Amino acid sequence: MIEAIQNLLGKTRAFAAEAHGLLGKHESSPSRVVQLDATYKKLTALSLKQDDLMRQSLRCLENELYRAAHVMAWAAFMDFFEEKLASDGLVKLHSARPAWTFTAMEDLREKVPEFQIIEAAHASGLCQKNEAKALQGLLNKRNECAHPSIFYPGLNESLGYISELLKRIEHLQKKTY
Repeated sequence: MIEAIQNLLGKTRAFAAEAHGLLGKHESSPSRVVQLDATYKKLTALSLKQDDLMRQSLRCLENELYRAAHVMAWAAFMDFFEEKLASDGLVKLHSARPAWTFTAMEDLREKVPEFQIIEAAHASGLCQKNEAKALQGLLNKRNECAHPSIFYPGLNESLGYISELLKRIEHLQKKTY
């Protein structure tokens, strides 16, 4: 009996995966979120907080809360980005920004706008100039979603936004700093 149930569950999961694969090819299909979730699972070394924030972003997508999905995905990315920036004890950051006397990333987060943190990451060598500009563009998109604006992203824009952030995390994970 238990084997029969396990066999049925296996077949059900295989069917669901195949259905999502087929439906995910259609532009407005929510099954594309499942495919993004598979991309997300490839990431390693996210903290519990970052993992939770990114999962909340994916749940926002599933519930068609696209502006919230942008905000949550950006929060996950920035937490990862700031941890990477602080991974050397803020030595390179202090070298690039000597006037910043912060001893903990929490202080920096409270007192320095994210735009300036991205600029400092470039100055300290964490990212190239073109990467910093792209990140600032993603921050601007997040700001449009977090504050009153005329921007109302749909599924496609949200999937693209989150996918880009996931790829940038993957790139930064491989980078030695």
